[in-house]
Amino acid sequence: MRHSFVSLLSDSGMPIEAISRLVGHRNTTVTETVYRKQLRPMLLEGAQAMDQIFPDQ
Repeated sequence: MRHSFVSLLSDSGMPIEAISRLVGHRNTTVTETVYRKQLRPMLLEGAQAMDQIFPDQ
């Protein structure tokens, strides 16, 4: 849940400093390197793969 929380807030544009404080980290290093995963590129990759599997008819 923490990874998703951090990633979603980051993708929505919230500053990493604010996210880091919310999750209780002393600084942004752990927040950025361990918890923040960029979801948008993975979602786009998945959507493109599904478009290839199920093309418009």
